[in-house]
Amino acid sequence: MWITAVMMVVEIGAGWWFNSMALLADGWHMSSHALAIGLSAFAYAAARRYARDPRFAFGTWKIEVLAGFASALVLLGIAALMVMGSLERLWSPSAIHYPEAISVAVLGLVVNLVCARLLGGAHHGHDHGHGHDHGHGHDHGHGHDHHAHDDHAHGDHGQDLNLRSAYIHVVADAATSVLAIAALLGGWFYGWAWLDPVMGIVGAVLVALWAKGLLKETGKVLLDREMDHPVTEEIREGVETMLADSETRVADLHVWRVGRGAYACALTVVTHSPTLTADQVRACFSMHEEIRHSTVEIQRCAH
Repeated sequence: MWITAVMMVVEIGAGWWFNSMALLADGWHMSSHALAIGLSAFAYAAARRYARDPRFAFGTWKIEVLAGFASALVLLGIAALMVMGSLERLWSPSAIHYPEAISVAVLGLVVNLVCARLLGGAHHGHDHGHGHDHGHGHDHGHGHDHHAHDDHAHGDHGQDLNLRSAYIHVVADAATSVLAIAALLGGWFYGWAWLDPVMGIVGAVLVALWAKGLLKETGKVLLDREMDHPVTEEIREGVETMLADSETRVADLHVWRVGRGAYACALTVVTHSPTLTADQVRACFSMHEEIRHSTVEIQRCAH
């Protein structure tokens, strides 16, 4: 965060002093990254602090997802500002000090690559969970039973959307640095002054596309919109296939994510078996280790 913040000040100051829209846009773009990476760090601190708070039913993992969502919104906002600034420069061009601006842009690219390397290593090696152990061993008289696995006991190998958002921010900034350098070189050697603001627009579009993808992924988790996940149908098929002899069917099924690669499910089965238990139903999908918490309700049909 601090490396990015220092380079942000250098690029914004140099972009204003040397009249480079591409460099200025890259600097303001980097300011959003300093904010986003700081937000990611704050999310980890908050998730760690409240990891054992019982008010969070399934742990604090969604704090990190929420931070990723907020970072994507920041990216969209900065992309809009980049477009407006570039359009203004197209209509009102001004002289650019190319050698100095290129030097700063190259320095910015080096800084971005260093940050991407640091975050990239963490992005591929990061593995921790913020789960709770909700292992209730009780089976109520109406056939309602809860069961859970501890995230920490199993390890959570899914995707960290918060860390990914920080990584995308610095990769996006590296891409805009490359575009800024290309625009400045084109203007310096070929006199294409218009290339500087045009590259600012191209960079903004690229950033917006990355932000859109991140919004889609984080929004899906925040809204629990994962009933199309393959494990959902596999649970249904497993229960109805393995318990076919007892004329058991799944009447209601809900599956949602509660951690990186961890899911919870609540299902209601209707059966003619007078002895069917929740543990027998759960055994039908026990091979799915990603199901960390399950709630089973059994409704028995009258013979």
